[in-house]
Amino acid sequence: MGIANTKTAELIENYYGSWRDGIASFDETRVRGVLDDDLDFEGPIAGKRRGAAGFVGGLKRFVEGLQAPIHVLQQVDAGHRAAVLYDADIPEGTMRFAEFFEIGEDRIKSIKLLYDAAQYRALGGQ
Repeated sequence: MGIANTKTAELIENYYGSWRDGIASFDETRVRGVLDDDLDFEGPIAGKRRGAAGFVGGLKRFVEGLQAPIHVLQQVDAGHRAAVLYDADIPEGTMRFAEFFEIGEDRIKSIKLLYDAAQYRALGGQ
């Protein structure tokens, strides 16, 4: 395991701080400020995508559906990697999500998001 990296922890905090409390606090400028323009994203519904612009649009749609602030269960920062496990209240219930981050050049270079896509849709996620 790598040594904790303060910059990695700071980037992850800024990422979640830009949206974790719901759409009223969604800060597009702040979230774009921590993402690499060529962000690599992978998720169960979106598949593999490249580019921060499209990702931010999808994130905003997700945040619009939040019924309460997310609840972070665990966060691990090691070197230029981080992982976060959290619960989110969406329209019809609570779901668990895991995100894995790669950091480079003081930006988030990649995000891999894991969750049960069928459960997400059944609970009213978009």
